[in-house]
Amino acid sequence: MGKFIPLSIPNFEGNERKYVDDALDQGWVSTGGAYITRLEEDLAAFLHTKNVAAVQSGTSALHLSLVEAGVQPGDIVLVPPLTFIAAVNPVKYQFASPVFIDCDDSFCMDPVKLRSFCKEECEFDGTALSHNGKVVKAVLVVHVFGNMADMEAIMEIAEEYHLKVIEDATEALGTFYTEGKYAGKYAGTIGHFGAFSFNGNKIITTGGGGAVTANDPAVVDHIRFLSTQAKTDPHYYLHDEVGYNYRMTNLQAALGVAQMEELPEFLRRKQKNFEQYEEEFRDFAYGTIMPFREGTSSNKWFYSLNIDKEHVHASMREIILALQEKGVQTRPIWGLINEQKPYLNEETYQMEKAPYYAERILNIPSSTQITREEISYVVSTIKQVLEEIAE
Repeated sequence: MGKFIPLSIPNFEGNERKYVDDALDQGWVSTGGAYITRLEEDLAAFLHTKNVAAVQSGTSALHLSLVEAGVQPGDIVLVPPLTFIAAVNPVKYQFASPVFIDCDDSFCMDPVKLRSFCKEECEFDGTALSHNGKVVKAVLVVHVFGNMADMEAIMEIAEEYHLKVIEDATEALGTFYTEGKYAGKYAGTIGHFGAFSFNGNKIITTGGGGAVTANDPAVVDHIRFLSTQAKTDPHYYLHDEVGYNYRMTNLQAALGVAQMEELPEFLRRKQKNFEQYEEEFRDFAYGTIMPFREGTSSNKWFYSLNIDKEHVHASMREIILALQEKGVQTRPIWGLINEQKPYLNEETYQMEKAPYYAERILNIPSSTQITREEISYVVSTIKQVLEEIAE
């Protein structure tokens, strides 16, 4: 096979090597060093928030948010079914129970069904919401593929029922509202907590790594404290709380500082590439590029092709393998979390859109360094494969 176009790979066009070498030369490679502080400051400035803690992963950011939100064993957290399983696993870390609320056409949690669950399936005593005798403590909202969830509606529901809102913005660094109540506010800065990921396939990367913010700067300070094993004394190993080994390393942060310098350019390319895909797939009979929410500026991290399964009867695996043979790497959207073995016995609510999209969405190459010619090749190859299958 000659040409190969990967799905999503990191882009190191800036000062990555320079800053990592600097961290190595200084000997600061672990969970202390100036690059960690600098990355936290750069993220806070970009997001227009007051405090950010750099951690080991998006998963650890979510876990620390749940801890800080007071989620206890036996509590309920309302979660989405159509996302990466790492968004929901931290609920289990706290020995709490997820309840899966269906998505809308943005792939994000449906606020209509969220409100319906709270109103019709729960009891509210003016202070706490409960379901089948368990306290409903929080809502975990994922901005899927960089598409902003309907945060105006979700925050209104959360305020009415006294729920903590944890925003999983692991795929949405750079997404913000352009109009409405939250105009100018970035994904991850609207709810009580916001979690970010810098995994290798994200819009910026630190190799592994993540970050967490909150609407109270003091809460972020406590999260940072918990991430470093909750050490209370600078000289002695004294610990008043159970902590975690969740702090980002200085080497990771050095990579992140360089990536933050390039983020505006990466966002520009994501937008330009999405527009080309949208144009080249326009009027295609067997697949449609999914749009992003109006009134927002999305980072457009991943592009989604909604395949017409009424005419394309092949399985998603067959489609992916056929494209792979022609040098185009693609992937299905995730298997529904509520259908995964660890979650088979958990409660779901009004599942309709999530199963529909789980069978139809194909993610296509979205790297920031993909060329216009490569995009055209991807489009023509997908069209050829789907037309052959549909014939």
